[in-house]
Formats: sequence, structure tokens, C-alpha cells
Amino acid sequence: MASISHGQESERPNVLMIVVDDMNDWVGCLDGHPDTQTPHIDRLAKRGILFTNAHCAAPVCNPSRVATLTGLRPNTTGVYDNSVKWHQKLGNAHSIPQYFKSNGYKVIGGGKVYHHMPGFNRISDWDSYFKQRFDGHYQAQLHAGEDISSFRFPFGFPLNDIDAVKNLNRPPRNAREFDWGPLDKPLEDTGDGQMIQWATEQLKTTQPRPFLMVAGIYRPHLPFYAPKEYFQLFNSESLETPAVLKDDIKDLPPAGRSMASQRREDLELVKTEGKFRELIHAYLASITFTDALIGRLLDALESGPSADNTIVVLWSDHGWHFGEKEHLHKMTLWERATRVPFIISLPHNRNRSSICTAPVSLIDIFPTLNALCGLPYVSNLDGRDLTMLLDKPSANWPHPAITTHGFNNHAIRTKNWRYIRYANGDEELYNHRKDPHEWNNLASDSGVHDIKDQLRTYLPMNNAASLSKKRKP
Repeated sequence: MASISHGQESERPNVLMIVVDDMNDWVGCLDGHPDTQTPHIDRLAKRGILFTNAHCAAPVCNPSRVATLTGLRPNTTGVYDNSVKWHQKLGNAHSIPQYFKSNGYKVIGGGKVYHHMPGFNRISDWDSYFKQRFDGHYQAQLHAGEDISSFRFPFGFPLNDIDAVKNLNRPPRNAREFDWGPLDKPLEDTGDGQMIQWATEQLKTTQPRPFLMVAGIYRPHLPFYAPKEYFQLFNSESLETPAVLKDDIKDLPPAGRSMASQRREDLELVKTEGKFRELIHAYLASITFTDALIGRLLDALESGPSADNTIVVLWSDHGWHFGEKEHLHKMTLWERATRVPFIISLPHNRNRSSICTAPVSLIDIFPTLNALCGLPYVSNLDGRDLTMLLDKPSANWPHPAITTHGFNNHAIRTKNWRYIRYANGDEELYNHRKDPHEWNNLASDSGVHDIKDQLRTYLPMNNAASLSKKRKP
């Protein structure tokens, strides 16, 4: 069995959890984009098990991270958006850091683990925490000494040389984030780089008891900034753009079209201004920058005192669209927004170079780590223990991955199908064996009634009311 010794506390494995932000499947080991460069994520995949059909519980930062770290889906907690400070509403909920700490682990973290705004990180979950540090925006450099957080559109100067921005009636939402470009600073001087330096120092030190370290890397989240050396690895003009189908939204139901339309003005803007390839360039540079940060963590672990007894888990909170379904950003229930990199590496390369195609969810991490580390079973988790798949990646796995975006909007992902059911009853159905791009919505076809009936059985029975003050079901 993949489970690790449950004997003395000293025999329990350590856990290094690496969390990245907004990274879709554009990594080398997932064949997500032909131009991407992720040698260190690929290296981790070769020493562990790569879940190629892994999905987030929600395609938005806060609900995804809350779900992953508590093992509870949004429909269970009512955390559907970024406004809910989860621990103020779910005070009794276990989290992975809190549960490991209460069971004798030294628990340390840094960077972006929960939502990055103040008040979302329950500090009592940690023995120590390295706070997140952000890189300055270009606009702040143009106005020395002024606080960019006080700026409002129009700025009075172009954003990324897009002169049209300041004249728009509806400029990009979160305009301070809608930026990209090379930073004239080394990796070590970036916010993420400083967190990684802290983390590597921890990994060089012999710890007095088993530890859980969670390193939260903010990139490749917007704004797409990275040291210029990572931009120099790519040429905007030669980059491949994602495969899209013209009029792809024509077979979507009204609820699907509405979801796809969110922030479409951003996509239209970068295309109209001829900046689309430049935006992709910046995203790929940010991914490669993130990969370099991960490489430093792996190097420190492998050369340190805990190399032989540490589980490594890597995951991204959700994916990211670049024009698929005429959409830019996250916040949808399609493959591009839900599929994420997810790797588990056990000590001594026990699951080396394994690939698992079963549909799994990030909420499965909590029960899986409990089993691997011999912690007491938690009965109310929505996730499932994946150790069966760690032992045998080809084992029969009858469970789907479920993604929720907003109240009672769900996607069911099995090995071959994606079924989407919206709160108003609208449906979509895609056959991934024949249609990996999800270009053909089969929901209205006469021959799929039995398939839809089967997939409907996986829909959550209960949908908790939203805890947000902004949105109610």
C-alpha cells in the first residue's frame, strides 16, 4: 500500500505542499502548450505520479483554496466567491494545516496559500508564516512615491501601450492587475523569490519533528510579471495560440453564454489592439518563472536532511482561458478553467514516473495526506483518499471530479465526459474521447439521454446558501 508507516511520530513523513496560482495545463508533462518550458515541474512528475485528469473544486481563487484545504466542496460550505473570509463563517472546519498541527506536526507556510487579501489566512493554523510580498506595478514606477492602490481609471497614460484603455467607457476590471511585462530584477528580489528563499532555508534545517510546509507561489497570477530572463525565452510572434472554433458559443445554452461573457471586454481589447500574442508570451514567461521557483524548492529538499522522508504535493488552484469559448480569465465550468497540474511524489521514488488518467479532484488531497501520514480519519470530508491510485494508477476509479461555480452550477468530469448543469436547468455535454476541445455540445442530441441520466446522479444533492454578502442564490 502507498500508506507510510503509522508508528512513532518520528517515522511519519514530512509534507512539502507547493501551491501555484492560475496555472492551467500549459506545462510540459501535460502537453498543454507546445512552447511552454517547465523542466522542474516535469522533473517532479518523473519522480511521482502525475494526475492528467485533475480538476479544481471551483474556478475561482478563494472557493478553490478553501475547498482544497478543508476537503469540503463549495456546495457544502457556501463559499462560492472571493468575498468570504471562510474561517469567520466556518470556524469549526478542519483545514489541512490546522489538522496536521493538532496532530503533532510542525506546520509552517508562506506566500499565497489562502486568498491573498488580508484576513483570509487563519493564522492559528500555523506555527510560523512568511507573509506574502507583492511585486510593484509598472504604474507605481511611473509615479514614484504614489500608492498605486489609490489610482482609478483613466490613469492618464497607456496600460501596456494600449492607448485605447484610457478612453474606454468600461476599462478592464481590476485594471491594476491587467498588465504584463518583464521585471528588471533578479528572481531573488521578487516577492515570490523572497518566499522561496525563506522556504529553502527551512528545508536546509533539520526539524525536531515531522513538518508540513506549504509554499504558496503567487505567479502566474495577473499581472503577468516575471524577471526579464524568462521573457527572453520566448518570441511573441512565433508563439502558438490556442485552438479555438469560430462561433464556438453558438451551441451553448443561455447560462453558458452568460458565463462565457464575463470579462469578455478584456479579450476583445487585447485582440483589437494586437496584444493577444504578447499576453500569451507574458503568461508563458510567468509559468517558466514559477517553474524556476519550484526548481529551487526541489533542489533544497533533495540536498537537505529531509530528502528521504518527504511527500511532495503540487497543485494549481484553477486553470485559465485564452480565447476558448470566447473567454479570457477563469470563472467557467469548461476544461480550460478546471483542469490543473496535480502531482504527488512519495519518498524513495515509490511512485516514480507514474501517470493516472482517472478523474480526481483537489479536494481529495486532504484525506489522501491523512492516510499517507497516519493521521486520524476525518469523517465529514467530501474528498476521497487517492492512495489506491498511488498504488495502482490504472485501478478502477468510479468517482467523477466535480467543479462548482456559483450556487448550483456544477460540472461533472468523468474519464470520457464533461456534463454541465446550471442552476436554471441548462445543460451541456461533451465527449472528451472525440472532442477534447469541447467544441460540440451534445446535450440536446436524442442519443445521449441515458448518459445524461447517469451523470446527473453525481450532481450534489445539497447546495448550501451562499455565505457572501454580495451574492445570494
